[in-house]
Parts: sequence; structure tokens; C-alpha cells
Amino acid sequence: MLQGIAFYLLAAVAVLGGLMVVTAKNPVHSVLWLILAFFSSAGLFVLLGAEFLAMLLVVVYVGAVAVLFLFVVMMLDVDFVKLREGYARYLPLAMIVAGILLAEMIIISLAVVSGGAASDSIGPVAATDGMSNVEAIGRVLYTDYVYIFQAAGIVLLIAMIGAILLTLRHKPNIKRQNIARQVGRDAKTAMEVKSVTTGAGISSEDLL
Repeated sequence: MLQGIAFYLLAAVAVLGGLMVVTAKNPVHSVLWLILAFFSSAGLFVLLGAEFLAMLLVVVYVGAVAVLFLFVVMMLDVDFVKLREGYARYLPLAMIVAGILLAEMIIISLAVVSGGAASDSIGPVAATDGMSNVEAIGRVLYTDYVYIFQAAGIVLLIAMIGAILLTLRHKPNIKRQNIARQVGRDAKTAMEVKSVTTGAGISSEDLL
């Protein structure tokens, strides 16, 4: 009885958080709603007996990915007027893509419920005596789904590089590190001797 109440409560909060992520007008609020959805999903994993996945969801997604989203949203100078114009322009195409994805998920769900071929490969892995939750996930992840796991890592790497490139905007008045110039300098360019008059000191311009 208590588990059923906890399930419906966490599921309702997760669905509400997901809806608010896509409907909130402020992107910072969207990230905060996303964090709430992650915490609710972690609670659902705990109810399913997958404590490792719950802690992984909290540590990785809430502690790293969501915080990265928050930093990127706050650092980018987003023009919300142009963003709304693009949203209205591509809304029909987005609705078509969303409809196709929804139809695919419904077809797969019906195939699994009816006991079709999809249920043979999507079904849960049988529990093994003496094997922990982490070991079972590791064996399945690094044997049957190793290529998909590597592809997901590449996607995350590309997303990280994209976030860095979006924040690196070259401005004329901001000095940036030139690694090639630092590595290729010699003794003559690495040090400069200043002639200072006794008792006069140096100015800030001489230091620069």
C-alpha cells in the first residue's frame, strides 16, 4: 500500500516536472524543473530495487549534467525574441516529428504487451544468485550494449565540445591564452629586463 502511494506520487511529480521543462518560459526555471524530474525518477528506481541507477541518476545527471545546463543557460546571451520566432517557424515540422515518435512508441508498447518479437529482446534480465545490482548492470552494459554505450559517450563528448564553443566568443577587448605562442617562445622572448631608476619604482604599465 505504501509503495503504491509512493509510486503514484513520484510518477505524478516526474510527469509534472517533464511538462514544466518544456512549457516554462524561463530557461533557468526549466533546468530547475528538470532537476526535480530527475529526483523523482531516482525515487522510482529505488522502488524498483535499482539503487545503483538511482544514485547514478542523482550524481551524474543532477550533479553534473543539470548543473552544466544551468551554467550554459546563464552564460549564453540568448536572444529570446529570435528564439520565439524560430519556435513559431519550425513548430509544424516539430509537431510532425513528435507525432512520428509518439506513433513509434505506441507501436513498440503494443508489441511488448501483446508478447511480440520485441518483448524477447526488451524483456528484463533474469536475476542471478550472488550477483549484485552493479555487477549485473555492468555485464549487460559492457557485453550486449557496448557499442551503444560507446556511441552515447561520443554524443556526450560532442555536446560538451559544443557547449564550450558556444561560450567561447572572441571579443576584441578580452585577452585569451595563446598556447602555441607560449610553447614556442625562447629565452629571449620569455624574459625581459627592465631598467628601473633607484627609488623611482615601476608603474603598472611597465608590468604589462
